[in-house]
Amino acid sequence: MKKILVTGGAGYIGSTLCTLLIDNGYKVKTVDYLAFGGESLTHLIANTNFEFVKGDIRDAELMRNTMKDCDAIVHLAAIVGDPACAKQPELAESINWGGSVQLFNLAQEMTNIKQFVFASTCSNYGKMKGTDFVIETSELSPVSLYAQLKVKFEKMLFETEVREDLTATALRFATVYGFSTRMRYDLTVNEFTRDLYLGEKLIIFGEQFWRPYCHVKDLARSCKLILESPKDKVRQNVFNVGDTTENYTKRMLADLIASKIPNSNIEFVQRTEDPRDYRVNFTKIQSELGFDITLKVEDGVLEIIKALESGILSDPKDKKYQNI
Repeated sequence: MKKILVTGGAGYIGSTLCTLLIDNGYKVKTVDYLAFGGESLTHLIANTNFEFVKGDIRDAELMRNTMKDCDAIVHLAAIVGDPACAKQPELAESINWGGSVQLFNLAQEMTNIKQFVFASTCSNYGKMKGTDFVIETSELSPVSLYAQLKVKFEKMLFETEVREDLTATALRFATVYGFSTRMRYDLTVNEFTRDLYLGEKLIIFGEQFWRPYCHVKDLARSCKLILESPKDKVRQNVFNVGDTTENYTKRMLADLIASKIPNSNIEFVQRTEDPRDYRVNFTKIQSELGFDITLKVEDGVLEIIKALESGILSDPKDKKYQNI
């Protein structure tokens, strides 16, 4: 039975991934310094195949000891998102770049580690030129510190001479949404749905700008898929993760959500310039690895509405449900 180290396992995607791996017969160890608490993992703590280590990935001694009995690493730990990185640029640089490089160097040193899966982002594409869909070989034009650090690490990952028996893969995630045990309401689909459900007026800037979207469960599934794919298909390779049909403008998203929530109040404010505007093609991961999404944005919207109706989260406007 393989043991997978998930960094940032208490996070929005990480907690979903840890659960998925445990449910599919893996042993899982996760490292997280719990910036947003550890409640997202409490359902796993009694599982004999799960181990939690409270700590910082920048602690080299801690990480070396933690990695000793692991077979692979899925590296999710980061200051996540443009606003969070802009607010704490020095911390973002220290963790997203310095901590990530140190982690990969340790993986290179420790011969028990056979795979390194890096969570990157489609934000790397920045602003597309023209109307063509971008693919993995398209020019990267990061416009935020968050994306710049992801691009910088990808470049290091693929320009480094990697140990022959170590498989390194980068996954460029579409914009995530959906319900997670570490819930976030600062993500576009989740936030729009919450605010309209609560009867608030939703003001949308730049209604015409495009993004791709993917459910948190499907992003977690893509990490598992990489771990299980033939090494010659994923070694020193990069994949966009999502579905080509799931590219939306902000207006398209708003219209979809409004169709599920009666009497929605939406105002569109014209903005002719947005630093990020891209439509992404996801054919590569589908054709080469057989990846298909299982949930679409409409499913995610209905999921969020159900959660709000249930009252399971006492205050969906609580600051703990956002990264800044």
